[in-house]
Amino acid sequence: MNTLFKRFIISAGLIISICSVNLAQATDLNVGDKAPEFRLQATDGHFYQLSDYLGKQTLVLAWYPMANTRGCTLECKSLVQKGDLIRQYNAVYMMASVDDLEDNQKFAKEQQADFPMLSDPTKAVAKAYDVLNLVRVASRVTFYIGKDGTILKIDDDINPETAAEDIAATLAQLGVEKQG
Repeated sequence: MNTLFKRFIISAGLIISICSVNLAQATDLNVGDKAPEFRLQATDGHFYQLSDYLGKQTLVLAWYPMANTRGCTLECKSLVQKGDLIRQYNAVYMMASVDDLEDNQKFAKEQQADFPMLSDPTKAVAKAYDVLNLVRVASRVTFYIGKDGTILKIDDDINPETAAEDIAATLAQLGVEKQG
């Protein structure tokens, strides 16, 4: 094997490793803090911002490391296949990564994502949410943000395969009202 190919294999292995395990570091944000405002473009071409949901719905913002990797694909599939469990609540959910919009659009199309997948290629919002890890991708951390903009829960113990069920259970635990 030539040296360049060996480096490629090692790099690919590192990327797979970071996306299949949680490299979450403790965030400086806490429950009760105001969530940082954001405005990010999603795979549907629209821009989404926290202030759009204030006074209306709980916002679930699920950060993930990288599109088209094992753990991230499992998490997205869970949200696609069982998103109806979340939609029972007066909440909106979206995934976010530091991937380029084009990469996320391809990923969303392949997974048939029926929810916004946000792109933060400048990493500014990931930094504000303190989810940017040592390898400069977002750690797998889900923020539950109340109608008043305060952080209700920060979950960094995510099981990608049961993400939808876990989000729905957390919304119930938090007392988020069900849809009429």
